[in-house]
Amino acid sequence: MSTTNAPFGMRPVRHLNGKFVPPPRAIPGGIASAYNTSIYFQNPVLLTTSGTIQIATATNDFYGVFAGCQYVSSTTGLLTPSMFWPANTTYVAGTMVAYVWEDPSIIYEIQSNGSLAQASVGDQADFAAISTGSTVTGLGYATISSSLEGAGVQGQLSIRGLGTELSNAWGDAYTIVEVQIAQSQFVSNKVGI
Repeated sequence: MSTTNAPFGMRPVRHLNGKFVPPPRAIPGGIASAYNTSIYFQNPVLLTTSGTIQIATATNDFYGVFAGCQYVSSTTGLLTPSMFWPANTTYVAGTMVAYVWEDPSIIYEIQSNGSLAQASVGDQADFAAISTGSTVTGLGYATISSSLEGAGVQGQLSIRGLGTELSNAWGDAYTIVEVQIAQSQFVSNKVGI
């Protein structure tokens, strides 16, 4: 029985084609130096008109899921691999690489902020939390809302099934579900069933 209140963001678990999850895409210069908002591992991001990524916003289209970054710190001069982007960090120009799972056919596991029933399969929901996480572990705390959009309505995530956690079941206090991006910046949106 899933009763934890410690979310983990969007964890990639498989691909629609039945193969393994493709590796994240490397984006040179992917985060603007001194970008003022932390981006945590496995939280959703959007692509900006400048070609950089930022934390995604609630109810809008988004690009993919953050998979970490590396840069040479302008403070220490050291190469810094990191699971998360610390807000207001500055780096040496030309050293930033951000990583994003961008394939809209990836299936993710995500924890709900409440209980979900099996009838939620095919429905859609927006994120309940989108930008929080741990500065200690770097892990994101994005969750999906347990308030569903309903048939014919657009949400950010499409619920595909129950997550594979051993202690997880439909109706649990914080149900873990499999989802797919339903509101992509690069693929036509599809509404809930």
